[in-house]
Amino acid sequence: MSLVFKNREVVIQVLQFSLIGGLNALIDIGSLNLLLLFWPTENSLFLLLFNTIAYLLAITNSYIWNSNWTFRKTSSKNRKEAVYFLIQALASLIISNIVFVGGAFLLAILAIPTIAEQNIAKGSAMIISSAASFIFMRYFVFKKHRKPVKIKKVSINRYHPAILQVKKGKLDTYRR
Repeated sequence: MSLVFKNREVVIQVLQFSLIGGLNALIDIGSLNLLLLFWPTENSLFLLLFNTIAYLLAITNSYIWNSNWTFRKTSSKNRKEAVYFLIQALASLIISNIVFVGGAFLLAILAIPTIAEQNIAKGSAMIISSAASFIFMRYFVFKKHRKPVKIKKVSINRYHPAILQVKKGKLDTYRR
């Protein structure tokens, strides 16, 4: 595969991933703000719960779109791929939660409204976890053409003296 074609393919994948990411962002931040609207809180555990719920809604959307569009050429939609996707989603969720809760905690120092702190922290979490998610999906989840392990064939000359002695039962150096 030529370098130009491969780079073009990556650029297209990044663009598609970014479009889907925009939709995921609307789902993620929209559902988080909806939860915060109905149950306003500064409690870290509730923020963690709300962020996880919002993230899970977005990541479900992400799998559907990315497996059917962005990585359709390499997506097999089998159980193994789904497990890999869940592993990357969990890793990205951990990254998102650390950045979100940590960011909200750090931004609480500033004299800005709580909802603004939480949205700034959420935006940062989305950018960092999305970058990690793309790397995981491209190189781990939807990597179709993994190079198989090559095993060299070893040809044994059946007329080699050691083989002939083993066949005749005369070679006893290999006894244990």
